[in-house]
Amino acid sequence: MTDNIDFKQYWKSQSIATPDAKELIKKASQFKRNTLFKLIAANVLLLATSIGIGFVWYYFQPDFLSTKIGIILCIVAMVVYLAFYNTLVPLLLKNDIELDSKSQLQQLLALKEKQRFLQSVLLNGYFILLFTGLSLYMYEYVSRMTLPWAIFSYGLVVFWIAINAFYFGPKTLRKQQGRLNKLINQLKDLNEQLTD
Repeated sequence: MTDNIDFKQYWKSQSIATPDAKELIKKASQFKRNTLFKLIAANVLLLATSIGIGFVWYYFQPDFLSTKIGIILCIVAMVVYLAFYNTLVPLLLKNDIELDSKSQLQQLLALKEKQRFLQSVLLNGYFILLFTGLSLYMYEYVSRMTLPWAIFSYGLVVFWIAINAFYFGPKTLRKQQGRLNKLINQLKDLNEQLTD
């Protein structure tokens, strides 16, 4: 048995499984298609919610100014979120499978940068504005309740916002960022191999 092992030679002889370029580009296109589908679903859901909130205002005619301000804040939160979220559309519509790996990499890096802003600044602002709006909206109805029910109602809203802001939101974002980072790293490796 020899003690002189040439690790460099051993390392070079190892075969590294890199995905096929076409397969990798196809995965990147599929990721963008899935993200576009989620964006469309968010648009439909938040616009329907805004219309529903507007209907509540029209149908129930709240008496307190705080209720009206709360409704406006909730709708503004959703519209502002959608306005910024929809800035991803141009990046997601460039979904041509014929693009080379370098172009796909550039698009994914641009997508990652925009998502970083959306997932940090915008999402936090959305939850703060939504919580403020819901709190103001509920005040009129909670003021008619007994103290235990009022505390329970506000506690339920705080719990719902908190679990979405601190658990479900970050968990979903980590999964999405993990898939995006994996694709970016694979495309970077592929581009390095093509330039060598």
